[in-house]
Amino acid sequence: MFNKLAAVTLAFALAVPGLLLAATPVNINQADAAAIARSLDGIGQSKAEAIVAWREAHGPFKKADDLKHVKGIGKATIERNRAAILLADDGSAAAATAAADAPAKKAHRSKKAAVAEAAGEE
Repeated sequence: MFNKLAAVTLAFALAVPGLLLAATPVNINQADAAAIARSLDGIGQSKAEAIVAWREAHGPFKKADDLKHVKGIGKATIERNRAAILLADDGSAAAATAAADAPAKKAHRSKKAAVAEAAGEE
């Protein structure tokens, strides 16, 4: 019994930090640097200020992947925060943007064709 309780307690203790550090949705086209820094995982105040500066210089972000143009923000940071990066206020526009950012679904192909394609990429 004690072992089960210890295992559940350990699992909960390991899960809590992940939940606390999870990104919260933020509109990167309207939020100030402080809100962006608070909301996105791996984005501190200086990177958030760089996001706002880039937005002011180049206009609003059209898709989440446009954040790669901001110095210090890479693909991993964008992927980690993709669900929390909003580009419009209303939910329908955010959903449309998320759909536009998602990779296109590949057509079904045979295993032989997939192996041949993979061999061609190397």
